Amino acid sequence: MDDERDAEGNRFTSRARRYAKVTGAMGGLAMREAGRRITGTEADYAKIAGELRSALGGLKGPLMKVAQILATVPDAVPEEFAKELATLQSQAPSMGWPFVRRRMSAELGPDWRGRFADFGQEAVGAASLGQVHRATTHDGTALAVKLQYPDMLSAVEADLKQLKLALSIHKRMSSVIDTAEIYEEISDRLREELDYKREAAHMRLYGAVLAEETAIRVPVPMAELSTRRLLTMTWLDGTPILDWKGAAEEMRNHLAQVLFRAWWLPFARVGIIHGDPHLGNYTVRDGGEGINLLDYGCIRIFPNRFVAGVVDLYRALETGDEARAVHAYETWGFGNLTNEMIETLNIWARFIYGPLLDDRVRSIADGVSPAQYGRREMMEVHRRLKDLGPLRPPREFVFMDRAAIGLGSVFLHLDAHHNWYRLFNDALDGFDAGVVADRQAAALAAAGVEA
Repeated sequence: MDDERDAEGNRFTSRARRYAKVTGAMGGLAMREAGRRITGTEADYAKIAGELRSALGGLKGPLMKVAQILATVPDAVPEEFAKELATLQSQAPSMGWPFVRRRMSAELGPDWRGRFADFGQEAVGAASLGQVHRATTHDGTALAVKLQYPDMLSAVEADLKQLKLALSIHKRMSSVIDTAEIYEEISDRLREELDYKREAAHMRLYGAVLAEETAIRVPVPMAELSTRRLLTMTWLDGTPILDWKGAAEEMRNHLAQVLFRAWWLPFARVGIIHGDPHLGNYTVRDGGEGINLLDYGCIRIFPNRFVAGVVDLYRALETGDEARAVHAYETWGFGNLTNEMIETLNIWARFIYGPLLDDRVRSIADGVSPAQYGRREMMEVHRRLKDLGPLRPPREFVFMDRAAIGLGSVFLHLDAHHNWYRLFNDALDGFDAGVVADRQAAALAAAGVEA
């Protein structure tokens, strides 16, 4: 036991030293950038991005999740930053068995092994916040047991400090985007992901909302085997979705349609989205009959005004109603809306909504290579915001944008072709913002989710 405690202490001490080193490196970056501004020399984004990667490269925890988010928001960070951040490792090393035994005992008590018929010693998955083990109940139910790494709250808070400093460096280099709301949104969602009781409630919420969607399966949390740092749920057999890239077109299109409904129906019905559209969060089951929707740590619950704004903006772009588009942006919280700024926002909005506005069968990218998907629009938004900025995107925009682009990326990988317009309008059938608000309140209460 003393050896295990020493191991935990050594890990904590090592992390503290690493954060101190990183903080020093990041501070040096900030000072050099301040000097550049004083002397008026041009920023070398590629060089600064390389230094940023070197400074952060030793951190394998929560900060790495942020790179995917920032890459989907135009000009939240320079393209060079996004590329370098994307090279950082998102996988944390799994904890060894002695460590797991100690943590399980701390969460469920010293007799925890007796509560399982079988518990796999080797982790079957490791991520930035925790690792997953397979287990079995005494009645034969297969389980997935997610155990949070130790001291993750301090790791998250330390990583958020580094993120804040990284964003401040970018702000000094360019004032195109004011990232204050972006930082607050990411911070809140990361802190929520540490609460596995909240994730279990999210799982119950999605299970209820998608109960009638037989092609979509949601794990069932096991409350008696879960705590704030331990989440036990039913195991869902499936194969990685990328294994189906070579399947027949009909099958790929089917899987894309199921994913589309898994994402848009909860939004249209109760104003929530699955905010982590990572390829690893979808597996295919029953020979392609349906999908398993996994990982409920990042569920975005939207206020009614934002949900209404999403639909208003869609209808505005569909009909060319500029006044309705302005109303939608104002509802979201965008300020200082000059005609030029509205035109700039519409460029990105037409890109995001584009496939949903086109009443024909097509791919998401419609002939544009995946590598160039959205690049032209992002560059044009950047060019315009250099003259019009700074722009402060409202916080709700961050995960909506991320989820939409992440979902589109899955469709690109599947090379799926659909009439996305009809799929979207089917999801919105009978949409009423007031009804959605009432349903949301009832659904959250029933699942035990704090809004």
